[in-house]
Amino acid sequence: MIVKYGYFGSMKAKSGHRDQVIKILLRAAEGVRAAGCHLYVVGVADDDDQTILVNEVWDSKEQHDASLRLPETRAAIAEAMPMLTGEFDSREFTVLGGLGLPPE
Repeated sequence: MIVKYGYFGSMKAKSGHRDQVIKILLRAAEGVRAAGCHLYVVGVADDDDQTILVNEVWDSKEQHDASLRLPETRAAIAEAMPMLTGEFDSREFTVLGGLGLPPE
């Protein structure tokens, strides 16, 4: 069984800014891969034009937390924040396995 740290988050972009925020998030993909992220998926809600969803899988919460302190991550957050409404939701979970995860 694979045991990994999972993070699922959602945020709302201000009207007309969702695509810009998505570009910032997708630019971050290579940086989080280098920091130890196995899965980083960005999506949008089909029922509104503001909600952005992010799903991540890491070996540990510590790796995830460390990635948030990287200069490039901090710069991306600073760039995106003015375009967000401040409505965030997140959930941490234990990943036990599944399609697309690296084998143990």
